[in-house]
Amino acid sequence: MQNRSRSPIWLFSALLTAGMLLPLLFLLLNALRADEATLAEVFTARTWLLFRDTLLLMLAVVAFVMVLAFPLAWITTRTNMPGRQILTWLGALPLAFPGYVMAYALLAIGGDYGMSAQLLNISIPRFYGFWGACLALTITLYPYLFLNLRTALLGLDPSIEESARSLGMSVQQSWFRIILPQLRPALLSGSLLVALHVLGDFGVVSLMRYRTFSFVLYQATEMSNPVAVACLALIPLGITLILLWIESRQLKELRLDTSSRATKRRFRLHEIGYFRWLAWAVSGIMAFITVVLPLLCIGFWGLQSRDTTQWKDLLTSLWASTSVALPSAVSGALFALLLAYGAVRYPSFQTRLFERLAYMGYATPPVVFGLAFIAFALGAVPFLYQTMILLVFAYVFHALAEAIGPVRSSLFQASPRIQEAARSLGVSGFSAFRKVTLPLLKRGLLMSMAFVFLSIMKELPITLLLAPIGFESLAMNVWQYTTTANFAAAAPYALAIVTLSSIFVGLLLHREKA
Repeated sequence: MQNRSRSPIWLFSALLTAGMLLPLLFLLLNALRADEATLAEVFTARTWLLFRDTLLLMLAVVAFVMVLAFPLAWITTRTNMPGRQILTWLGALPLAFPGYVMAYALLAIGGDYGMSAQLLNISIPRFYGFWGACLALTITLYPYLFLNLRTALLGLDPSIEESARSLGMSVQQSWFRIILPQLRPALLSGSLLVALHVLGDFGVVSLMRYRTFSFVLYQATEMSNPVAVACLALIPLGITLILLWIESRQLKELRLDTSSRATKRRFRLHEIGYFRWLAWAVSGIMAFITVVLPLLCIGFWGLQSRDTTQWKDLLTSLWASTSVALPSAVSGALFALLLAYGAVRYPSFQTRLFERLAYMGYATPPVVFGLAFIAFALGAVPFLYQTMILLVFAYVFHALAEAIGPVRSSLFQASPRIQEAARSLGVSGFSAFRKVTLPLLKRGLLMSMAFVFLSIMKELPITLLLAPIGFESLAMNVWQYTTTANFAAAAPYALAIVTLSSIFVGLLLHREKA
């Protein structure tokens, strides 16, 4: 009986995984067609310089993110500093700014005609190149590590630290020898997330004019040699696989133990005394740079464009973004339910593998993922190229990993015995699931749809590569106007994205509080 009920789930999961991997397979097959001349065209000294510059940006952003995230996570969880909840919100708010919107704000502040020149009569140079990209990415990505570390610190077992202190360890010794090793999983996962975002970022590096693989790959789509483009795309894909392998190896060797009695206990908060003024000053400067200044910049340029804004075009772009985000969100939640249900209710090597492979779409750099769908469409289904159907499927498979987490958590909280009890009363398997289990999953499904919806509203490179002719989303307008330094025209679109993204931040913090 169990095998019969398992087989449809297994089949659906296998089909979804195939849909995820098939475009990447077509990209690989394209690359395997390369001859010596093509390989010589791709693997040049410039390619290795590109590899170096991409790796340098990735390492720099991860390092700066650690410098910002570690102290803020510790202050908001382990000290008696007043206003810790406010600091938590301020630390998470940069998530509301997509990288390209933050780059837009930084660029629109400087220059001879920037916000500072017009308001303060002070002309400051614009942030271009490596340091501009590094600053924009650090500001927008440090909340990923901050929230990971904050959650880990709140979940630590207080008895382990207390035992270390009772054995004579100082606060510093217990931090480095006891607490820091316990934070290793959060540090690895948060750093991996930041590194993957840097590797896959296109909007920031293109606006800041810093050459990375994503920037060059997008420019290379105009080349007449798709095989060369496929070969070049395999390099960042290979870097992604190496990063995932390193994290997997590190976590596999790690074993953390907690006390079962410690789940309800609270930490003894550290007294920081007069250092709280320094902490508030540093946090205030961070909040001004990461939240207040970008909002002021967007608001300033928005006021400049209030008489020239084409509101019809803005509403058209909002509708275009919504028209693909809504079906993608519903489809993503449904696909996530199928994968998570198989992994949780019928755990096996195959179902867990299918669920893990779903993360490949999220881990793959968006430009590479978009190129894979182009290779798949042109090679297998040319009639779908530059259609809404292909765009929606690319969105779904790219954002599927974000949808799985909330559904899986809800499934763990919904006991299978309730559904089994309904089955014992003569109700069919599907009816029992629909009437008993599905209502218990409603919150997780809504959260999944919200995550996918807002992720797609901000998506840029996949949209640029796969959108039908004439399709213009909010993200595309921000990027296009900013590349021509038309900051006033870009402001309303940037403000719309930030407003919608703020909902995403609220959901994240609500989920953490719950």
